[in-house]
Amino acid sequence: MGVDVGGTKVAAGVVDEHGRIVGSVRRPTPGHEPALVADTIAEVVGELLARHAVGLEAPIGIGAAGWLDRDGARVMFAPNLAWRDEPLRDIISDRLGRPVIVDNDANTMAWAEYRFGAGRGCSELVCVTVGTGIGSGLVLDGKVRHGAFGVGAEFGHMQVVPAGLPCGCGGQGCWEQYASGRALVRHAREIVGGSSAAGRRLLELAGGDLERLTGPDVTTAAREGDPAAVKCFEEVGYWLGQGLASLTAVLDPARFVIGGGVSDAGELLLGPARAQFRAALPGRGHRPEAEIVLAHLGPDAGFVGAADLARTIKLGRA
Repeated sequence: MGVDVGGTKVAAGVVDEHGRIVGSVRRPTPGHEPALVADTIAEVVGELLARHAVGLEAPIGIGAAGWLDRDGARVMFAPNLAWRDEPLRDIISDRLGRPVIVDNDANTMAWAEYRFGAGRGCSELVCVTVGTGIGSGLVLDGKVRHGAFGVGAEFGHMQVVPAGLPCGCGGQGCWEQYASGRALVRHAREIVGGSSAAGRRLLELAGGDLERLTGPDVTTAAREGDPAAVKCFEEVGYWLGQGLASLTAVLDPARFVIGGGVSDAGELLLGPARAQFRAALPGRGHRPEAEIVLAHLGPDAGFVGAADLARTIKLGRA
């Protein structure tokens, strides 16, 4: 069984050894207090255990939206939840009376795509989730890589613009401030706020209230061919491709798997990203190029990966 804990939802599922979902359940994240989140995790797991046979010794895998220590015992920091040095693994294990394995939610997503999705057959890949911010997971030589202290592969917090926009991590100019859903909406609001005729469709989709404009609104307008919305995706895609090129200089992966809500726009995002990736790639024209592909598993990837990681660790294969 796997659980995916994010800032807006808690999703859980029973997953077989082939990555197939036997049963699943979702709940809104009930506020950001650690105790409430723990209650919700226990509730969704209990509901699934009542409906499906899961061995008593089978560990529960949890993908948590936060920075974990090297042992996966504590969530040291979570930008969108109130976890601060939270001993999540032991709290949930004590509540459930079962072994629990915790990893970062982007890592569990990367593992799911590596095992069952767009990363299958590729042992060197980077997964990037483009949502409100940017999450990322790294699989090298068939293993999830965490870094020396457990918080590696936080690529969304690479600085791409010196002294740029402030970020929730405490830094400035982080990649996720320019290549995320937050950036997409910011660009769209700037266009509409500038009274551009090209922004009329965006304002219409927002019901006339600029503060209600969302990423899906921008996607809808772009799919309809609205030039302002398309320009927003070109801007975000530019920065996405720029960051991927920088990662290539360090990691040289064979494949980038792009997921998250903004990736629902498909080629509206990936087209500009691939173009800028090729333009910024070090040694372009004289080296192989990594593929840039869409993730396959959608919003289920987090708990599918958490479940399979737990199974893999139990079997001693991770």
